[in-house]
Amino acid sequence: MEPPRTNAGLTLETPPSPGTSRRHHAPSRWPRRPWHQAGPAVLADAVSKRIYYGWLMLPLAVAALIASSPGQTFGVSIFNEPMRLSLGLSHGELAATYTLGTLLGALPITLFGWFMDRHGIRRAMLLAVTLFAGACLLTAVARGWLGLLLAFWLLRMLGPGALAFVSGNTLAYWFDRRLGLVEGIRQLGMAVAMAIIPAMNLWLVASFGWRGSYALLGTVIWCTLFPIAWLLYRNQPAELGQHIDGQTPEPLAEPQGPTIPGAAIHNDEAYWGFTLGQTLHTYAFWIVGGGNAIFSLIQTAVFFCIVPIFAERGLTDGDAAIMLTAFAISLAVTQLAGGILADHFPAPPLLGLGLAGLGAGVGLLYASHSLAVAVWAGVVLGASQGIFFGTSQPLWPRYFGRRHLGKIRGFLMTLAVGSSSLGPLLAGVTRDALGNFDFALVVFALAPLVMAAMALAVAPPPREAAEKLPQLEGPHAATVAASAP
Repeated sequence: MEPPRTNAGLTLETPPSPGTSRRHHAPSRWPRRPWHQAGPAVLADAVSKRIYYGWLMLPLAVAALIASSPGQTFGVSIFNEPMRLSLGLSHGELAATYTLGTLLGALPITLFGWFMDRHGIRRAMLLAVTLFAGACLLTAVARGWLGLLLAFWLLRMLGPGALAFVSGNTLAYWFDRRLGLVEGIRQLGMAVAMAIIPAMNLWLVASFGWRGSYALLGTVIWCTLFPIAWLLYRNQPAELGQHIDGQTPEPLAEPQGPTIPGAAIHNDEAYWGFTLGQTLHTYAFWIVGGGNAIFSLIQTAVFFCIVPIFAERGLTDGDAAIMLTAFAISLAVTQLAGGILADHFPAPPLLGLGLAGLGAGVGLLYASHSLAVAVWAGVVLGASQGIFFGTSQPLWPRYFGRRHLGKIRGFLMTLAVGSSSLGPLLAGVTRDALGNFDFALVVFALAPLVMAAMALAVAPPPREAAEKLPQLEGPHAATVAASAP
């Protein structure tokens, strides 16, 4: 009898020969998988026969990013006033609750990175979706200041924290040469959400109130995203017999010393990486990570206080809305352009350009005594963010590898979210002390320029240090070990 046939990792038994009773043919011709894995595996395998599966992972990552909107600042802001009035809070109490919830929510994100490295992006996505949907339902029944603090903590930790974090790491396991392009496309999802979600939330509040809105959002997110992720999300190309970028890696002439199992026989980008400890000792991490933190701090401060900043300059709420629209359009265009540039040009000058643009945009905002200047401020701020993050998103796997990417970017996310919680506080304190936002805007304009100069010296750390790491653990170990001689 011929041996069992395999197809994309599935074992298919040979049908019985003519004249043989199927009743006595014990092995089933169907894939031998646990019941909870059979459906998703067969569907994913069928798709992977026709296309590179990474192109299906791209819209899934976009959907997960958009689903984090109820925890993002632009999503929460619509509910702020109804929440405040319903719970009897002052403006200061509401702002303090949001700031403290954001700061506390930044602390556990590194643990999600560890979970992702250990158990894979599929399980991390399913966990993040479930917990975030639960956070929305809990927000719907929040009572008092402490109840709202708990709600904000969970929303910020699990929305822009865990769910956006897993979305942001997904494509790095599937793409390398085109990672900048696909990350730019993924980030377009956030620009679309910023344009659509606030208006949708206004309609939800008018129709169902803020409590009913959060209950509905949590239910819809779980009932749509969880089954889709369960059916289609995959950890990496090796699970489907594919390779990163959909191309077979080039064979190496000789083994390159004591490396990870499988790394000596092919040049696949998925099989190397620095530990978090090694990464924290590099210049590149602290400069690029510091740039991420500065963007989070400054832009959160500016957008949180945009209405009073405009009022000091004789501009209206409507002018602020026009400026934010210009920002969103500029961001949508330049995020895609920044990703494409990152695939073809060195990262340091692009990082420097993005940080310099942030300083220039805040400078224009400081001088915005007319709507035209304010619109240009929004355009420059959007372009600077698009170029910087379009470049920095693919930089992390390219500079530090993928083996410990979850822990590295989890630590990075903690820095960014923690910094974003300090921005409105710094702007508010200086405004109360000095009577206006001018001092804060001057500092916010100068700080990125220093970082821009330092970013020009960023360089990838030598990869040889990463090739001396211990054996890989978690769901990726089996696929790596399977390729070893």
